[in-house]
Amino acid sequence: MAQHKPKSLKQLLLTHELIFVLLIVLAGVAGAAGIHFWQQASHESLRINRLIQEIQQTRGDLYRQMKELFDAYFLDDPLAREEYDGYTRSVEHHFSELRGMAVGSEELDAVARLEQSYRDFLRETGDVLHRHSEMPSDELRKALNTDLESGIFSRYEAISAHAERLLTQKQQELQKRLEDANRTAITLLIIPIGLATLLLMFSRLFLKRAIVRPISDILHATMEISAGRLEHKAPTEGAAELATLAGSINRMANDLARSQEALVRSEKQAAQGALVPMLAHNIRNPLASIRATAQVADTPELDAETRDALKDIISAVDRLERWTGAMLAYLHPLKPQPKSCSLQSVIQGALMPLQQKLREKSITVELQPANDKDTAILDEHLLEQALYNLLMNAIDASSADSAISITHAISHERIEIQIADRGAGMPFKPDPGALSPGPSTKRFGTGLGIPFAFKACEALGGSLAFHPREGGGTLVLLDLPRRIEQPDSSRASPGF
Repeated sequence: MAQHKPKSLKQLLLTHELIFVLLIVLAGVAGAAGIHFWQQASHESLRINRLIQEIQQTRGDLYRQMKELFDAYFLDDPLAREEYDGYTRSVEHHFSELRGMAVGSEELDAVARLEQSYRDFLRETGDVLHRHSEMPSDELRKALNTDLESGIFSRYEAISAHAERLLTQKQQELQKRLEDANRTAITLLIIPIGLATLLLMFSRLFLKRAIVRPISDILHATMEISAGRLEHKAPTEGAAELATLAGSINRMANDLARSQEALVRSEKQAAQGALVPMLAHNIRNPLASIRATAQVADTPELDAETRDALKDIISAVDRLERWTGAMLAYLHPLKPQPKSCSLQSVIQGALMPLQQKLREKSITVELQPANDKDTAILDEHLLEQALYNLLMNAIDASSADSAISITHAISHERIEIQIADRGAGMPFKPDPGALSPGPSTKRFGTGLGIPFAFKACEALGGSLAFHPREGGGTLVLLDLPRRIEQPDSSRASPGF
């Protein structure tokens, strides 16, 4: 499963800014839409009110015209005709306003019907007004009471009431839309507020998880590392920059740990390098005298028990000499001297000093058949010493009457050597970078055999690995280049 890559602070801040801008736009759109609708509703309400007001003013002028008509008939008012014409002009002006303010077919039809009814009224009342002096009283009374008041005027009132109901209905619908718009505006206002609240909560959580907590962990890690606890690691969490910073701190701690290990190793090896040569010199001289004395004393005239004791002394001296040589070789730099050699002969050279030990435990060594093509350019003495130490460990680990298998494979560029035994297995995992040579499972072991083999493989440009075998035992793998470069100057390889 792919690991989620943390986002950078720049990306996170840009995301938050975009969200804030989106909220501002939403709030602005909601506000603008509300204001626009309220303005439209307000204008529509004013228009309807003005229409109703104009219709009512038209009706009022119509009543006044009727009054002037009655004044002319009953009071014989000479100014009645002039005032009647003035109200006519006023009503005509109202109808002009109504036509200009009317919207939609229903309103225009209502205004047209109202205006047509008024035209009928003018036609009837105009005739009565001009002929009232010539008309008989009964006919005039009928025209005023029945035809005008009960007929034309009543019809005008009905049309006017219908127009007012139409406008009142529209005003009620407008009011309902205003109420719906009010609820919509509140909803549109709640959405940005809710989103802003969620964003605030998310921002708080984001700041805690992506910035505050990682910074706190980094500060804690720096305090732990500065106190010398270099194994402490800063969690690589939070924003990408903080995760990168934590990773850099962890790498710095690892580098410090390696530097510290290297310093301790250098100091320890320096101390050993100063002490071991002195000890080796003081040990080797007495050992040489002891061995020479034992060899001189070993004559055929001595009994078998005494001669066996002298041979044990010589064997113990040789073992101490090898240990001392191994300590000196381990503490000094290994400088390969490459030359062409046979891999089979190198393996045979490593096995030659071990024949006595092999016979003592009746261990069989299984080797590949010799091949003239199994050649390489490397330091045969250095590789032989490494194989000697590894084979010595394999023999010591193997039980009596067992077998040790030695195989090798050579490609165009690489060499692989395998040593397989059926012993008890490695009691520990060898560490090529350990500060000390390593534990030994032998009674008188120095623990330098495997570290020396690691060091020799490293000097030859290869690697060494240990693996447990199925059914018991250990498999040792040496992976080396087939050719190593010739050094610039002559270099001697160490010996035991």
